[in-house]
Amino acid sequence: MLLSIVLPAYNEEQNIPNTAKVLAELLDSHSIDYELVFVSDGSKDATFAEIEKAVQENEKVKGIEFSRNFGKEAAIFAGLELAAGDAVVVMDCDLQHPPEVIPQMWKLWQNGAEVVEGIKENRGKESLYHKLSAGLFYKIMSKLIKMDMNASSDFKLLDRKVVDVLLRLPERNTFFRALSFWAGFRREYVSYEVQERQFGESKWSSLSLMKYAITNATSFSTLPLQMVTVMGTVSILFSIGLFIQTFAKYLSGTAVEGFTTVILLILVIGGFLMLSLGIIGHYIARIYEEVKGRPKYIIRRTVGDIQKKKEERKTV
Repeated sequence: MLLSIVLPAYNEEQNIPNTAKVLAELLDSHSIDYELVFVSDGSKDATFAEIEKAVQENEKVKGIEFSRNFGKEAAIFAGLELAAGDAVVVMDCDLQHPPEVIPQMWKLWQNGAEVVEGIKENRGKESLYHKLSAGLFYKIMSKLIKMDMNASSDFKLLDRKVVDVLLRLPERNTFFRALSFWAGFRREYVSYEVQERQFGESKWSSLSLMKYAITNATSFSTLPLQMVTVMGTVSILFSIGLFIQTFAKYLSGTAVEGFTTVILLILVIGGFLMLSLGIIGHYIARIYEEVKGRPKYIIRRTVGDIQKKKEERKTV
């Protein structure tokens, strides 16, 4: 039985050597046959050069380099596509997902689990703003996709059949965490504490997290489109109420030209209209991206025997 570990990396040259060493020592100590699949997501530093060095030191290390930055979701799916394992673990390259949990995941998989979710006990040392925004994001996503996304992460183990199901999905705008929930299968859970990065700093800014949240929300739910109908209904009710008030004043002879009221009404309706058009436009843009049929990513080069292992698994 082979365990593949997929490790997306963007500008992680400092973390590659340590990550490869720590994981190799851990898995060897537990007698787990493994491969480490690093995916350099268009890194601008020496990330891929460090991956090449790791391959020279350990033949079980493989590497992929994208032609440019395609994003973490693309890197995850590229790793899943080229992983040859009977089970696949996805985790962060900076080891904030603790490696010592992997043997526990492996054991649960051997006992029949098809998906093993890593659940955060805490979010580690983060700013209050980041914790609040992350918590709000997961609450919104849980409502949108009708699945409990609280404390979820990309740190999970997937059985080969689950990986194959995800790879057969035709969409190009993917949300790995939600899709792994959507796929179903027998599920087990392990808890972990987020570790501190030993090298470098997070590449996620508040703006990029917000963009990531909007992209994933609209790729997995049509609820924002339904909000357009709600805003239209509210606007109509507001207009009816204002009409009744104005007509009543007219009949009572107390009507006064209400310039302020007119301006307020225009601003409210105009705001709803622009927001509605923005939501609809975003969905149209997503449809446009899907129908173009462009690939999720472009691989510039690989290192290690990735293709060989993949072909061997297909012939089994």
